[in-house]
Amino acid sequence: MTDTRYLVHGVFWDGPPAASGRSDGGSPVLRLQQLSPGHGFSELRLHAGARLGFRVADGAKHCLGHTRVFSASEREHVPCPDRFPAARGSQCEPCFVVDDSRLIHDFHRGGRVPPGLRNYLMQPHWLYVATFAHGASKIGTASQPRKWNRLAEQGAVVARYVALAEDGRVVRLLEDMVTREAGLAQQVRSAAKTAALTDPRRGDELDELNRRLAEKVRSLLAGTAVGGFETVDEQWVRPGQAAGLCQATPRHAYPHDMDGGSHGFTLGALCGSHGLAAIDGSGLDFVVNLGLLKARLIEPGEFSSEVPAVQEALF
Repeated sequence: MTDTRYLVHGVFWDGPPAASGRSDGGSPVLRLQQLSPGHGFSELRLHAGARLGFRVADGAKHCLGHTRVFSASEREHVPCPDRFPAARGSQCEPCFVVDDSRLIHDFHRGGRVPPGLRNYLMQPHWLYVATFAHGASKIGTASQPRKWNRLAEQGAVVARYVALAEDGRVVRLLEDMVTREAGLAQQVRSAAKTAALTDPRRGDELDELNRRLAEKVRSLLAGTAVGGFETVDEQWVRPGQAAGLCQATPRHAYPHDMDGGSHGFTLGALCGSHGLAAIDGSGLDFVVNLGLLKARLIEPGEFSSEVPAVQEALF
């Protein structure tokens, strides 16, 4: 008997980069792992107007397995053989220990990596400054094949590339230096991104803030003794579908927890893993973080989110 539940791996923006602010580039999807038979994957497209209906099967997080990296372009997902609960993020301890990708963050400090991961890390990497809807900004890195997609998945509102490094070791040395000397963080919490999208700052303000931070980083890079990179000045193109969430318009946070219950809504826009969700019968749009479904079991179907009992409380 086929299991109708799926294990959510998250929101992914694969495919080509957006050519202009009116295109979506790689079409975003919610990637689902079939539990049986075969542990294959299916995808729910997250285009504007898409209807999502599902029930969260339980309140637990489940291990997503681990990744083996064979080269810059080849990798393999290995399902958790025991379907353990997730103990560390979205993995059980045994899967975390054998995951190749966990070694990336220590490579530039002399950490040992397997040959396939080394091949991946030795390709060109980009250094960028990303700014989110409330003005919080970060320094980050992206491999050459994921240059555009990584920022789309993170939900940046504005971003600029500031350097092109010859490999992943150099780019992470630069990233650490910028954090240390310019105070730019390397992470913005998902909860903070969600809150910001309920009341985004004006686009021109965010663009000016990002431009100034990128200039500051380039000035810092110009004085470093680290070699193996060149500074660049290139603006990232945000996918068109994100525009509806990035407009400086107050809106409401999704009123239900994503760790259980039934949910159903229509997407009007998507920025990273955050959707603008219209709940039937409410007449309102809500900011929902689909990233909270990662590592959870869901059962797709004709489900609907409950309309808040007292809508006036949302104002």
